[in-house]
Amino acid sequence: MKKLVRDKIPELLEREGKVFRIVEKVRDRERLKLLLLEKLREEVEEFIRNPSPEEAADVLEVIETILRLDGFSLDDVLKQKEVKRIERGGFNEGIIIELGE
Repeated sequence: MKKLVRDKIPELLEREGKVFRIVEKVRDRERLKLLLLEKLREEVEEFIRNPSPEEAADVLEVIETILRLDGFSLDDVLKQKEVKRIERGGFNEGIIIELGE
């Protein structure tokens, strides 16, 4: 099975004596972004199955990498998050609405 992994995973697998092969190191930014978006879906599904700080960290790591590819930083996102929270609120009250037509 081929899959995108964190940078140090080959080193860790080697230490554990696991059999693996590095198939390629993706250098094309657009292809890497597509792979990262697939990885994000995988990590979000894992977080949904097991909400935990560890799974949230995996989601955040993938998001940060995508942001860097697009020229943004986590600080940019956190600032925008704060602006939206101030202007529109958060999700703490669990409000559900139905919009009329």
